[in-house]
Amino acid sequence: MKRSSGVRLCAGAAVGALSLALVTGCSGGDAKNTGDAAKPAAKALSAAELKKLIIAEGEVPGYKVTPVPAGRAKPITTDSELCRPLARVMSGLPPVEAAAQTDRLAMENQTKGPTDQATSMKDLATGKFEESIHKSLDRDVTTVTLASYDGNGADKALGTVRTAVPGCASGFPAAQAGTKTRFTKVTEEKATAAGDGLVAFTATMDTGDGNPAPVHAEVVRTGTTLSVYFTSNLGAMMDKKAYAVSPEVVKAQQAKLK
Repeated sequence: MKRSSGVRLCAGAAVGALSLALVTGCSGGDAKNTGDAAKPAAKALSAAELKKLIIAEGEVPGYKVTPVPAGRAKPITTDSELCRPLARVMSGLPPVEAAAQTDRLAMENQTKGPTDQATSMKDLATGKFEESIHKSLDRDVTTVTLASYDGNGADKALGTVRTAVPGCASGFPAAQAGTKTRFTKVTEEKATAAGDGLVAFTATMDTGDGNPAPVHAEVVRTGTTLSVYFTSNLGAMMDKKAYAVSPEVVKAQQAKLK
């Protein structure tokens, strides 16, 4: 089965915590205005604290949760400053650099392998074997990232995604590991989670063979924590089936942040 470089790039792209900004008050110079003293700025969570909050194996029904492989795919890059936060999110990174972060990979359990169905030469000729391979690849792979920021970094980081979604609606050029591609469009989606702030979107990649490859992402702020979800499903892309950010993964992760 031949796959385009765009689909390989999309499949390889694998999926935070933001601080809640506290408004800094200021006194009017009068010693009596002690009630207007500046409040301390929110502090970033440490990497150790984030690791206690991120999902673990056994906590997401129907999914296997593991550390993100050390040999993870190279990040998606773009020359568009406006669209860069989207490229980072689709690389399993927070939209902008964070003080601390951690991540996990949640892969939907496989229901059938490519050898569960017919494998004869006759079946190869009729396309049944290719169909079975597509089914074996039809499972969500979601990268979950938690990242933490100091001060008003939460609002600023989430704001870059909120601005980029409509700003990059007509698409943007990108590259991964030296392979150039283009996202042809970006559209806002309804978020799966509830939070203090959230943005969800779909980005569609041009695979070069007439088969667009959509991927899905969601960024949610809960207090001082930003959760970044990035989901791809290669089998669904090949069969042009609709899919979304894995709701089971979002539900499990957000429950740990309450």
